[in-house]
Amino acid sequence: MAKRILVLNGPNLNMLGLREPETYGSDTLADIEAMCSSEGKNLGLSVDFRQSNLEGELVTWIQQARGNFDAIVINPAAYSHTSVAIHDALRIADMPVVEVHLTNIHARERFRHHSYVSAVAAGVICGLGPVGYKLALVALAERLSKAA
Repeated sequence: MAKRILVLNGPNLNMLGLREPETYGSDTLADIEAMCSSEGKNLGLSVDFRQSNLEGELVTWIQQARGNFDAIVINPAAYSHTSVAIHDALRIADMPVVEVHLTNIHARERFRHHSYVSAVAAGVICGLGPVGYKLALVALAERLSKAA
């Protein structure tokens, strides 16, 4: 049975392709979803890809993941720097988490340098654009196969 991966995306990521393409690139979130779906199939993973601008909805999805998914990939976007609620939900999810950022948050404004999510993530991938999602799936596939 395929391992189930929940891929969550935070606020404003639905605007990819339109929002500051010089910073975030020209790929849309739909392009990234298609890449994740394809890579998931290649790795034998089932990928459920979601986006919300609402912190509470992301928290609810994380809570619902417990027992229904094997791992989470999350790009919390701006909530990385502000959300203790997402941090706490990920902590109690009791599964591997990989945090992804399209840009290098450490090379940007100072307020972006800290992420509440990083403390509860097995790994963090930032600054590699959309391929970061693919790398997160590869890492989780390997981690889950070793745990089986």
